[in-house]
Amino acid sequence: MPKKLDKKPKKTVRVNKAPQLLRGFKDILAEEQKYWQFIRKTVGSFVSGYGYSEIGLPILEETSLFARAIGKQTDIVEKEMFTFADQGEGSITMRPEATASVARAYISHGMLNLPQPVKLFYWGPMFRREKPQAGRYRQFTQFGFEMIGDINPVIDTQLITLAYNFFKQIGLSQVSIQVNSIGCPTCRKSYREELVSYYKSKRKMLCEDCKKRLIKNPLRLLDCKQPGCQQLKGEAPQIVDWLDDECKEHFIRVIEYLDELDIPYVLNPYLVRGLDYYTKTVFEIWPSEQEQGSQSAMAGGGRYDGLIELIGGRPTPGAGFSAGIERIISQLKEKEVEIPTENEPQVFLAQIGNQAKIRSMILFEKLRQENIRVVESFSKDSLKSQLELANKLGTKYALILGQKEVIDGTILIRDMESGVQEIIDFNKTVNELKKKLANHSTI
Repeated sequence: MPKKLDKKPKKTVRVNKAPQLLRGFKDILAEEQKYWQFIRKTVGSFVSGYGYSEIGLPILEETSLFARAIGKQTDIVEKEMFTFADQGEGSITMRPEATASVARAYISHGMLNLPQPVKLFYWGPMFRREKPQAGRYRQFTQFGFEMIGDINPVIDTQLITLAYNFFKQIGLSQVSIQVNSIGCPTCRKSYREELVSYYKSKRKMLCEDCKKRLIKNPLRLLDCKQPGCQQLKGEAPQIVDWLDDECKEHFIRVIEYLDELDIPYVLNPYLVRGLDYYTKTVFEIWPSEQEQGSQSAMAGGGRYDGLIELIGGRPTPGAGFSAGIERIISQLKEKEVEIPTENEPQVFLAQIGNQAKIRSMILFEKLRQENIRVVESFSKDSLKSQLELANKLGTKYALILGQKEVIDGTILIRDMESGVQEIIDFNKTVNELKKKLANHSTI
């Protein structure tokens, strides 16, 4: 009886798993770029129109900057910052917001010596280790306008007006501007005692975080997003009743200016914002009154008269706001706002044969240098497949260069809408295209 052959052990096949996108982070794909470009271009017109200068800020800062500026007992500093120890550099943090960095730069570069107020604009990524949810990412992009060095309430109004006009210009005119005053540290002290007294009687109904806030940071009780805590907020004392004469006068002036400028707003006595550096005027811009809630706020800001001094500078007033790009884009999509498509390709350059391919590559560079938006598919040899792609891209014209055209020194121009073709001198291609595109735009 023949011996049974031993079965060879099966080899373990190891499959290399592709790296996954980190939770709370997002890729911005090609089809979304039109939204980003549209917002950046619109913001750029406001930067120049309102006389701001752009500042580039580092992503990493000393942890102490944010702990002092934002507040050690805020949710951002306690739970949400990406902080780590760096060899020889101590504790550093990926910026969770940019106003503190702007204030640090103001001190670092002696901007106190510049004509005041100093008007600065920024754009870039921020980082917070929050629970990812709709419209909230751990890496998100903000732009911001900051005006440092002037205490006049007209500054507050101008920033609110700028923000309102921006949203109006991008097609989101039905926004709700929420406005409040949280006073100064002096008048807030009395209000804080009254607020604690109210919430102590409701302690059993508070969420666990708010029970801690009751001791550490009572103003944050008004900023809680939990439904139970939101209900309690309705009967809480209002800070506007505790403002001293100076803070009250400042806020009245802001409101009067808004009324005169016919800027729509809602007085929200419970709006406090989530950062400790704010004083006096605070505001947020929500999608609409029907979609209320700071979780969906597209922009927010206010006055921060004590921030510069808090982080080591001279006493210097300041005010500003920031806006979240991802949330704005979400609203543009939801409201089906049509985004201008001025960067769409105008011309498709098709070719057949090696000689035509070479001449087409030279022509492509000439067209590009003349700011004609031209696309191609030099790797394809089939004219049919190239024209199908031209149709898909929606180009107005197709240039067709084959072996015969190379010999004759000509090129075909095809109107993609009508299908009409004409033969022209190859050397006149650029001028002829410019004429046709100019005529097309006036039709």
